[in-house]
Amino acid sequence: MAVVIDPGHDGGNGQHPSEINRQVDDGVGTKACDTAGTQTDDGYTEHAFTWDVANRLAQLLRSRGAIVYLTRANDVGVGPCVNQRAALGNQHPGAIGISIHADGGPAGARGFHVIRPAGISGLNTAIVAPSSALAIAVRDAVASGTGEPMAGYVGATNGIVARNDLGGLNLSQIPKVFVECLNMRDQTDAALARDPAFRQRLAAALADGLARYSAGAR
Repeated sequence: MAVVIDPGHDGGNGQHPSEINRQVDDGVGTKACDTAGTQTDDGYTEHAFTWDVANRLAQLLRSRGAIVYLTRANDVGVGPCVNQRAALGNQHPGAIGISIHADGGPAGARGFHVIRPAGISGLNTAIVAPSSALAIAVRDAVASGTGEPMAGYVGATNGIVARNDLGGLNLSQIPKVFVECLNMRDQTDAALARDPAFRQRLAAALADGLARYSAGAR
């Protein structure tokens, strides 16, 4: 199994607005290169959360014999832009991709959800079906492995949302999903985000979901 892990955002994004606000191709138009991401009310950032979870996931996958690539090397840089993140994944045909995020949803609304590509004719339709299967495998593993509820505030159907406005999915040529692991603006989820034990459970659940998909749970 080969996996491309994309930790959302980057630690230097907030200090470089001109770079991350630069418009890039997202497959259906243009979009800002990236954003600074969200944070908890007490200042724990999404980029720090995603970097930590991504590295825990990478360690677990490698211990199981997987080949792992990350789209960024540290948490102090800028970007990569959303189109570059897709391109980095596309360098590894046969791999599967997972982009790790945390939501900045309404206070008092807990939960995680998985985003899959909706499909754009002539661009990414070949990955829609396998990405849908990947989304189901990851959703099931996170639900059973962490106890985190599925978000009810994003219009998800059983924890999964199809979108065509994310360059990282629109431009991907490998099966790929985004995971909004929790809502950083909710007090309960914010406390979980800060908890290393929860981040380890989350990483283990993500590893299990990727393994189930890779083993043929389609």
